[in-house]
Amino acid sequence: MSTQFNFENHNSQNHNPQGRVKVTDLITRLNEEKKIEKKRNLALGVAAVSAVTVFGIILTI
Repeated sequence: MSTQFNFENHNSQNHNPQGRVKVTDLITRLNEEKKIEKKRNLALGVAAVSAVTVFGIILTI
């Protein structure tokens, strides 16, 4: 949902009456999405490792 929210804000801020899209705006948006995706993947990885660690500790008890 956050991606759609950012997309809607982006369009409302940089509305071009001629209907043209700036390539630099697209590249900037792409880079922002990559950063967000990296953070999500890192959080998911940390959660998975934590779950495996906790499960392992519980099994050894």
